[in-house]
Amino acid sequence: MRRSARGVRSSSGISGEHEDGTRTVLIASAERTFAGYVTVLWRSAYPSFAEANVPEISDLNVLPQLRRRRVGARLMEQAERLIATRSPVVGIGVGLHEDYGAAQRLYVQRGYVPDGRGITSRGKRVAYGDSVPADDHLVLWFTKGL
Repeated sequence: MRRSARGVRSSSGISGEHEDGTRTVLIASAERTFAGYVTVLWRSAYPSFAEANVPEISDLNVLPQLRRRRVGARLMEQAERLIATRSPVVGIGVGLHEDYGAAQRLYVQRGYVPDGRGITSRGKRVAYGDSVPADDHLVLWFTKGL
């Protein structure tokens, strides 16, 4: 593992995705304890990002007892800094359920804007009139220039 600024570490080689370079995991610590992580997908599964070669920030997770201490913001800063070395744009998807409210606010505060292509459910675009469950798979996609 390579230590990055402010308690965020970059990890590679943990899984096949690390070994083949398709995913990078950044791990945060607070007071020498695991605090959270975020992954960077260098080739997104979201078709609009994949077609435009837009890397995706994915799976931002911070331990509940360490939220509201800027751990998520620091992880995002490090992920964006890393992506900026390879791309002028970053993408991110966020669930529409209320459980994702903090993430929705964080992404907007950080300058992410909807990509204008609507929402997806289980990886497929939701068309006008479609009925889909309001679950973790209902996602709105955002981009940000770096």
